[in-house]
Amino acid sequence: MASPRLKDKYNNEIVGALKEKFEYSTVMQVPKITKVVVNKGIGAAVADKKLVDIGVEELTTITGQKAVPTVAKNSISNFKLREGMPIGARVTLRGDRMYEFIDRLLNIALPRVRDFRGVKDKGFDGRGNYTLGVKEQIIFPEISIEKVNKISGMDITFVTTANSDEESYELLKAFGMPFAGGKKQN
Repeated sequence: MASPRLKDKYNNEIVGALKEKFEYSTVMQVPKITKVVVNKGIGAAVADKKLVDIGVEELTTITGQKAVPTVAKNSISNFKLREGMPIGARVTLRGDRMYEFIDRLLNIALPRVRDFRGVKDKGFDGRGNYTLGVKEQIIFPEISIEKVNKISGMDITFVTTANSDEESYELLKAFGMPFAGGKKQN
């Protein structure tokens, strides 16, 4: 099987460009994306347990890898939530599957967002990781609109080896992340 298009782009183009821009002494210093975590919180799952199964199934379909249900860490009586209750779904992508997912996200899913003007550059955490919120799961072509009974969103976190938000911003921009506006402010 051929290696993913974005993996080749990273190895052949992005590494050299970032090494030159940030004046790294070795290619091992160039930041890379280590994993992508797709997380879906399902608040209504407190009342209906089937919603978690549907969420797991949707994430599995979107990412091509089996998703796992997430459980509540502590009890919150006001929300009728008990510790250990399933309240969401998540999947962690690494390697070739991660590159394939990023490729589909950037080139197919994000352009399908209504009134899309780019993603905000406010999702950086200060340690070089970036989180992007998606409001509707139907932007992914794998999800059939007829089968969806409830529109729900998800968080997509890009975990990188970058030491700063600026390095992470440049890395994701090189991959083709359509950031809205101009240069990232520190």
